[in-house]
Amino acid sequence: MNLRGKGIKIFSGNSNPEVAAQIAKKLGLPVGKSEVKAFSDGEISVEIGESVRGYDVFVVQSTCQPVNDHLMELLIMIDAFKRASAARITAVIPYFGYARQDRKARARDPISAKLCADILTAAGADRVLTMDLHAAQIQGFFDIPVDHLLGVPILAPYFGVKFQHCREDIVVVSPDLGSVTRARKFAERLDAPLAIVDKRRPRANVSEVMNIIGDVKDKTVILVDDMIDTAGTLCNGAQAILEKGGAREVYACATHGVLSGPALERLCASCIKEVVLLDTIPIPPEKKPEKITLLSCAPVFAEAVARIYEEKPVSPLFI
Repeated sequence: MNLRGKGIKIFSGNSNPEVAAQIAKKLGLPVGKSEVKAFSDGEISVEIGESVRGYDVFVVQSTCQPVNDHLMELLIMIDAFKRASAARITAVIPYFGYARQDRKARARDPISAKLCADILTAAGADRVLTMDLHAAQIQGFFDIPVDHLLGVPILAPYFGVKFQHCREDIVVVSPDLGSVTRARKFAERLDAPLAIVDKRRPRANVSEVMNIIGDVKDKTVILVDDMIDTAGTLCNGAQAILEKGGAREVYACATHGVLSGPALERLCASCIKEVVLLDTIPIPPEKKPEKITLLSCAPVFAEAVARIYEEKPVSPLFI
C-alpha cells in the first residue's frame, strides 16, 4: 500500500473549524465535505460527503469543552474514514483533553490520558499530531507515532518583536516547577534570564505562592505556561511577582486557553497587562476580552501536515 495516498484531505469536527479552515488554506486545499451532528437523544452522527479511498486524511479536532462530545466526534469520524478505505488517518488534535490525568496521584485513580490514547488507536488512527501536551511523556501512551509540536516557536517571536527595543529588561518566569523546561526554551529564544514561582497546591485548582526564585525587580516579566484553566495559578503568580519580587509589569502567555469557570473574570481583574494565547481552543469574539491576544497555530500545523504527507522530518519545526 502507498502510505502517502493519492493526496491530502483535511476534515474538521465541530470543536475548531476555523483552525481546520486555516490549515487547509495554507495547504491550498478545501476543507473536506462532512457533517457532524447529534440525534435528539444525544448520539453523534457523522456523514462524509466525498470519497476518501486511498487518500491521506487529516482530521482536525481539539478535545476541548464539551470534552466528551468532541472526543466522541473524533473517534466516530476516524472510524468512518477507516471504513471508507482512507490510506492513512492522522488525528490532528491541537488541544488534547484529559492530558492532565497522566498518572495515579492517589490510590484507585484512573490514568485517563492513557485510556484516550488507547481508544484513539482502536478507532483506527494511524498517527497523532498535537501541540504542547501537559506532560510530554504522554507520547509514550500511544502505540502509534505522535508528532508533538510546541507553542513556544509561535509565542516567543511575538514578544521578541513587542520588546525588541528593551530586551535587557525582560525576565521569563515559569509559574511552577513543572513548566521550567518550557520557560527555559522560551527564555533562550529571547536571550533572557529565567525565574521560577515556587508554589504549593493545598487542593485542586487552588495554589499558594511561597517564593520567587530569581531576580525580577524592576523588570518586565513574561509568565509562560502550557495552558490557562481557571487562571488562579497565573493571577496569583503575577500578583506575587509584583508584590514580592518587585517587578515593573507582568505579561503572560500560554498555548492553550482552557479558560474554565471564573478564568476570564480573574484575568480581566488581574495585574497582568496582556495575555497571549494560541487558538488551539476557540474563544468566541464576543467573549474575548481586550486583554487577550490570540495567535494562529495553523501555519505550524499546516507545515507539519505537509511534512507528514511527504514523509519528511517534523523535527525542524521545533528549532
